[in-house]
Amino acid sequence: MLRIHNSLAREKQAFTPIEPGKVRMYVCGLTVYDYFHIGNARTLTVFDMVYRWLTAAGYEVKYVRNITDVDDKIIDRANKNGEPIEALTSRMVTAMHEDCDRLLMLRPSAEPRATQHIDNMLGLIGDLVTNGKAYPASNGDVYYAVREFPGYGKLSGKSIDDLRAGERVAVDGHKRDPLDFVLWKAAKPQEPHWCSHYGEGRPGWHIECSAMSRAELGETLDIHGGGWDLQFPHHENEIAQSEGASGKPFVNYWMHAAFLNMDNEKMSKSLGNVFTTRAVLDKLDPVQGGEAVRFFLLRGHYRSEINYTWDILQDARGALVSLYTALRDVPPAEFELDWTEPYAKRFFDAMCDDFNTPMAFAVLFELRNEINRTRDAKLSALLCALGGTLGFLQADPAAFVQGEAAGDEAAEIDALIAARNEAKKAKNFAEADRIRDEIKARGIVLEDGAGGTTWRRA
Repeated sequence: MLRIHNSLAREKQAFTPIEPGKVRMYVCGLTVYDYFHIGNARTLTVFDMVYRWLTAAGYEVKYVRNITDVDDKIIDRANKNGEPIEALTSRMVTAMHEDCDRLLMLRPSAEPRATQHIDNMLGLIGDLVTNGKAYPASNGDVYYAVREFPGYGKLSGKSIDDLRAGERVAVDGHKRDPLDFVLWKAAKPQEPHWCSHYGEGRPGWHIECSAMSRAELGETLDIHGGGWDLQFPHHENEIAQSEGASGKPFVNYWMHAAFLNMDNEKMSKSLGNVFTTRAVLDKLDPVQGGEAVRFFLLRGHYRSEINYTWDILQDARGALVSLYTALRDVPPAEFELDWTEPYAKRFFDAMCDDFNTPMAFAVLFELRNEINRTRDAKLSALLCALGGTLGFLQADPAAFVQGEAAGDEAAEIDALIAARNEAKKAKNFAEADRIRDEIKARGIVLEDGAGGTTWRRA
């Protein structure tokens, strides 16, 4: 039985989908004005893991992750660049897919873009106005009337009366209440806009996800996910919009991924510690780097904050290499995954306990140790299969542990190993040690075994 920590209920609950065997999952995606940062990568990777595990557990999953392609930040960046908004967002969507591919993420079932769903947003806004939950203002904006939704605050735990004007919401004289938020923004000069019953304008940010999730998945979702920081106001406002329009529960299980901190500090542009995922990946070996970052991002439980430093990332890479080394040394046998096998059952139980990756990873390392001890090819196949359910251990093991080695470099290393072996045969151990040190200086670790000497990246 799968159990999920539901942010709305503030406890783990048994997962019961709306339709048996099927899951409707929506995750807040990216605003595509720049390369996404490593904190974004954590959230994206977490829900890729959730998608993979639900599928491995036998569910048919429709996974929708939106793309925000009209927004203040996008407009500002395009203006600074002197380029059309469509050119900027198209380039950034391509870059997003490239970086997600490097992190071994599966593509979602659907990736709706905000600009493709303007009519759906206007339809939802119309429902809210009709239901008395929203109102057009004299300035051409349309606002959500927060006090007209009795359940406001149930996700974040915030009370309407405790939210003081000016702290969370800018004071606007066109609002009936300072807490009301915008659904439709009247057009401004030099900004993209669309025609509507309320005049020319563009959507507010919060309405996008309510409209796109309803269009793609229906009025009630099984799972809605995102980063911890989206609980308020974004997800709170989504609930108000969606339930205010339909009168039905919006989401049965809310999931939120915790923050990634940079060297024990929250990421902040003012601190200069915001790094793009692309910049991090580009510093790593291209063969190992994407999977190593993925391994690092999932090694901690998704509801626990994790800390990023270069040393911690390198430690994760080394741990992943050790799993691949076991697979290299003991090639997997023909195999069919059986969830009743003791290691597999423990892995399955861990993942069904609110996606407990630390416990699941512990099983992988126990398997590694047993493979190294017994040389059992079936256990090697089991390690490969279990890792595969989360997007790991599917590369060629020999190539992975060596990393990127151009033909000339690999030939040079092999020649040095041959020279070292000749020196050892001649009992010229000083020369053998000198060659080993030269190889080590290249970032290469030699491993002497009964079958000869192999090598891998340090």
